[in-house]
Amino acid sequence: MDILVIGGGGREHAIIRKIKESPLCGTVHCAPGNGGIAADAVCHPEVKATDIEGAVRLAKELKVGLVVVAPDDPLVLGMVDALEEAGIPAFGPRRNAAVIEGSKAFAKDLMRRYRIPTAGYEVFTEVEPALAYLRKKNAYPAVIKADGLALGKGVIIAKDEREAEEAVRSMLEGGKFGDSGRRIVIEDFLSGPEVSVLALTDGNVVRPLVSSMDHKRACDNDEGLNTGGMGTIAPNPAYTDEVAAKAMERIFVPTIRAMNSEGRPFYGCLYFGLMVVDGEPYVIEYNCRFGDPETQVVLPMLEGDLLRAMLATREGTLSSVPLHTHRGAAACVVLASGGYPVKYETGKEIRGLDENGQIAGSEATVYHAGTKREGGKYLTSGGRVLGVTSRGETLSAAVAAAYRAAKEISFDGMHYRRDIGRKAGASYGD
Repeated sequence: MDILVIGGGGREHAIIRKIKESPLCGTVHCAPGNGGIAADAVCHPEVKATDIEGAVRLAKELKVGLVVVAPDDPLVLGMVDALEEAGIPAFGPRRNAAVIEGSKAFAKDLMRRYRIPTAGYEVFTEVEPALAYLRKKNAYPAVIKADGLALGKGVIIAKDEREAEEAVRSMLEGGKFGDSGRRIVIEDFLSGPEVSVLALTDGNVVRPLVSSMDHKRACDNDEGLNTGGMGTIAPNPAYTDEVAAKAMERIFVPTIRAMNSEGRPFYGCLYFGLMVVDGEPYVIEYNCRFGDPETQVVLPMLEGDLLRAMLATREGTLSSVPLHTHRGAAACVVLASGGYPVKYETGKEIRGLDENGQIAGSEATVYHAGTKREGGKYLTSGGRVLGVTSRGETLSAAVAAAYRAAKEISFDGMHYRRDIGRKAGASYGD
């Protein structure tokens, strides 16, 4: 069958390359896609990721057998609902289930009602009650979150009262995150290793994929501003078998049951952002889709037919699909534009890639996040430009291979973290 993937980043590139391994897969289309994705799929740049009417129209024209809605925005806006109403099969949750990411307040209230482990919190829409709560708690650091989608940047960890007040006012009065910050969640600060787990679900069965560790800060040693993610490794050593068993019993299954009880059955990929505190897992956040850049290490570690599994999430047959994890580890290093995540220039020529957007002679895979193709050249077109992923028998081997490959690529202003995987125990030979 022919497939249409909605989105245009590194996550979508990873999904496309994985589903192309399936014997069920015919021609893959992508809307809008990017320069590197065009080497693996037919791109339709005229249809943006949030263009619901355009996606429905394109899917009908192409007569695809499945539409994979990958980003959060179209899911929260109801793209899957619109596709299914038009009789087009789609992978991803409907709008009333995607709210688990679209509203942090909804997610926190859900966890409170169903006793799913998470940090203590309160929700506010006005400045003074929020500040009064902070003064009463007087516990720092404090976590202030915009309620809605904010490109992964709507979380501020305030070290003291001054920073907390600044964060509250910037969201509720200053409109820092637009409508997404009209309501905020103030959350107790938890300390421990963070773990990302992407889980496929058909609304009843939960199939967690390999765990991963994101590196969100822009600079080495977890310094600098928060970004969408500067690199990942899988598996995450903090996610032991014991922690995994607790997470399945106390978090994964209860979350799916809670959504069913609320009349919001979840089908697709549910991302669990966890923190392990003294061996106990807590939910930090939910995402209603594959993570980015976690997908760029999770899918290369997946031994199984992703397309078949995606179809099974719609058919209620996920338990029958063989899914396993490759031995060893994977690492992804994100190559970003100078100045990201704030102000950066685009249109820079990328050197070191062949005509297919890969590194000739390398076993590493280059996932394109922000590129375009012009005049036979690849140019930068975003903040996060490329994700260079390698697998190895050990984490150190995977990390070393990813960095060797990354050094083959260059563009003006390029920067990347040089410590991906270090806090997970990767050896850098120093």
